Amino acid sequence: MRAVAAFLLVLCYLAVTHAWRCSDGPRLSSARQVDAGQGKVIATNSDGYVYFLIGSSWCRMSTIRFNHASIGPAGLWATSTSGNRVYKYIAGNFVVSSGLSMRQVDAGGDSQVVGVTSSSRAYCLRSDYASSYKGSGSLSWSNLSRVLKYISCGKYGCWGTDTSNRIYFTQTLSPTTCGNSRWSQISGSAAMVEVGTDGSVFVVNRSGQLYQRLGISSRYRSGTSWRAVSMRMPVRHVAYDLGNLWVVTTSGLLMKCTH
Repeated sequence: MRAVAAFLLVLCYLAVTHAWRCSDGPRLSSARQVDAGQGKVIATNSDGYVYFLIGSSWCRMSTIRFNHASIGPAGLWATSTSGNRVYKYIAGNFVVSSGLSMRQVDAGGDSQVVGVTSSSRAYCLRSDYASSYKGSGSLSWSNLSRVLKYISCGKYGCWGTDTSNRIYFTQTLSPTTCGNSRWSQISGSAAMVEVGTDGSVFVVNRSGQLYQRLGISSRYRSGTSWRAVSMRMPVRHVAYDLGNLWVVTTSGLLMKCTH
C-alpha cells in the first residue's frame, strides 16, 4: 500500500497546464519510447521489447530487441538494437530488411517511411516501396540531404532535430518520390520531435521539458510559436494521436494526457 500511495503521489505532481490533463497510462514497467498512429499505440521498454496496447493491457510483440518503433499510415516499422537493422511488421512477425541501417524510423507521414542512420543522415522510403515490401529484396532509401538525429512527419510536413539540438522543418515531402522542399531552421532547441498524423507537433528538449507548437495550419505549416507544457518530472519521449498525448518520463513512467 505504501508503494501504491507513493506512486499516486508522483502522479499528482505530473499535473499539466494549458488544458492538458494527465493520468497514469496502462502500466508498462520501465517504458522508454512510445508511438501512436491511426488509433494504435505501441511502446518499447528498457529491455528493448515492443509492446502493443490492447484495451488497457500491453502485449509483447516479439523477442527481438529494438531501439525504436513507429506505427502509422506506413505500417509498423522498427530498428533493432543489434546493428540498427530495419524491420517491418508483416503478418504477425517482424521481418528484417536489407539495405540501409537506421537508428530511428518514423511511419507517421503520408505512407512513406523516414529515418536517420547512425551517422545522422536523414533518408526517406517511398510509399510504394514501404507498402509493397513483403520481406524480400533490398529497400531503396532516398537521401533527404539533411544531417539529423531524429525525424518525424505528419500532415503538414516533416520536422527534425540535429546533433546540436537545432530544429528543422520541410513543408513538403512527396510520399511517391521522397522529393522535399528545402529545410528551414525553426527557433528553439529539441532532443526529439513528435509530429501527429494531423500535423500537431511536440518537442522535448535536452532538459526533459515539453513544448507544443502553436498556430499550425494549412496556411502556416510550421506554426507560429512554442508553448511549454508544464510537467513536474522531466520527459524522455512523447507521441500524439487522435487527441491523446502519450508521455514517457525519464524515470520510465507512462502517462496519457488529454484536453
